Amino acid sequence: MISGPAPADLRPLTALRFFAAAWVAVYAFWPNLDVGFVPTLVTKGYLGVEVFFVLSGFILSHVYLEAVGHKRFRYAGFLWARLARVYPLHLATLIGVGVLGVAAVALGMAIDGNILSWPSLPANLLLLHAWGLAPQAGWNHSSWSISAEWFAYLAFPVFAVVAWRLKDRPRLAVAGAAVFMIALYAAFEAVAGFSLTEATILWGALRIVPCFALGCALYLLHRRVALPGAAWIATLCVCGMAAAGSAGAPDGVVVLLGGGLILALAALPNTGWLASRPAVYLGEISYAVYMVLVPWQLLAVNLAARLTGAEDKKLQLFVWLAVVLALPLVAAAAYHLVEHPARRALRGLADRRAARRKPAEPLNQLA
Repeated sequence: MISGPAPADLRPLTALRFFAAAWVAVYAFWPNLDVGFVPTLVTKGYLGVEVFFVLSGFILSHVYLEAVGHKRFRYAGFLWARLARVYPLHLATLIGVGVLGVAAVALGMAIDGNILSWPSLPANLLLLHAWGLAPQAGWNHSSWSISAEWFAYLAFPVFAVVAWRLKDRPRLAVAGAAVFMIALYAAFEAVAGFSLTEATILWGALRIVPCFALGCALYLLHRRVALPGAAWIATLCVCGMAAAGSAGAPDGVVVLLGGGLILALAALPNTGWLASRPAVYLGEISYAVYMVLVPWQLLAVNLAARLTGAEDKKLQLFVWLAVVLALPLVAAAAYHLVEHPARRALRGLADRRAARRKPAEPLNQLA
């Protein structure tokens, strides 16, 4: 299938995760900025989630596709590793939003009435709240995309089998994934009356499907086709995304350009500023950036509004910047205190159980 060994770590793609999270964060915090305009590119910030979804398909194919193709894939181990990756911080931020919501109500602060949606709690706890099983968008609303990711994780063997069968026709795979995405976006909007890329708790599980499939297909192309001038292609893709977003182009165009950016960055060597330790570290805490966004916004905006007398929660520029720029610091704390240690503990538990199940070697092999 593949020409040459793949590097275990695609560092520029790790860094890209932070910029996708930052795009979502600016989109989420912009309504709290006291200005009279919204740049069109900011209004497209929800597409940072699509970039995450495409990246997810690409990276999981990078790590697991060969194992699927050669019948070495362990589904239970894969799901446990994925759960260890996303669930501890999901649970911590859900509890955090609950605590903050109760405290805000007790202090007389105005919050969205759906934040403490008790009927939605079971679906949130079970990561099913992007499957149309939650009555309201409550608790840590950003985590709907983690529920969508969980859907893709459960279905990953299907994506992987299809990708493996197309391993010798990567261009066909990418073209098919692109056509599928555009067709699904058009059909969904015609039926539902709104864009699939704006769906959350009701159709979030469907929203990830075309992006994840595109990521898997792009990985096939990455492993089979050389990409000269990758840095220039990446630059053109970024400029294209900015131009398309600012011009109000269809979301599918922006997402496909984002896929091109991922393909170009994957072809870069693990050198340069995108592969530097600071950039990679920001990428490593990007999941925490995304997950603490809602609780930090709930806490920081309410406090800042009270301190500055902004009853409408519209903050002055420097106050708003302080709130937004503090988000990565809060995320770093969440990463080091919750996400990273919990992931290591859960994976260590699985390793210990696997070691206990492993049969003892014959004595003559131990001599």
